[in-house]
Amino acid sequence: MAGYGAIAATGQALLGLLAEGAPKPEFANARFELYQASDLVHPFDEGVSLYLHRVTVNGTQRNMPPRVLADGRRFRPGLPIDLHYLVIPWAKDAVKQQRLLGWCMRAIEDTPILPSGLLNHYGPESDTFSPEETVELIFDPLSMQDLMNIWDAFKPTFQVSAAYIARMVVLDSPIEIPSGASIQTRIFDHAAAPQ
Repeated sequence: MAGYGAIAATGQALLGLLAEGAPKPEFANARFELYQASDLVHPFDEGVSLYLHRVTVNGTQRNMPPRVLADGRRFRPGLPIDLHYLVIPWAKDAVKQQRLLGWCMRAIEDTPILPSGLLNHYGPESDTFSPEETVELIFDPLSMQDLMNIWDAFKPTFQVSAAYIARMVVLDSPIEIPSGASIQTRIFDHAAAPQ
């Protein structure tokens, strides 16, 4: 069951995948961190930041069925969301920055589906995602206008970046759906009904 911690766990897993696979010694000093808006004003010297700039409800799976446990208990339907990230390389020179971006894009393309083992490995909780859950990563280029809207607040730090969506992160509900006793018999007594 992926609860509210699934958003952070997804970002941490993606960064962990990149950090562990970074080619050494070329990127030995690179840092890999989740960024929020204020971090973009004063970034680190070398590395990759993952900036979650938008969260949307997944439109293809919006109406999910209730979650049913093995013991028959039912819970309210999960909320399927898509996480929109910018992968932003930082370096002192343009060549190293572009090499870092190229390597990150290739690494993400080589691992387009994050399994639960990877998703649970990097977060503070080792059971955020259940064994059958996965998250799909897809490249989703932003329009120039959208990029300008994001970076406009951080002048003059516009950086080259790559946009990705982590699809179908399901936030499960802890609220159980109450169930009554099973119906044993039905009695139809139409003759006794008032006229």
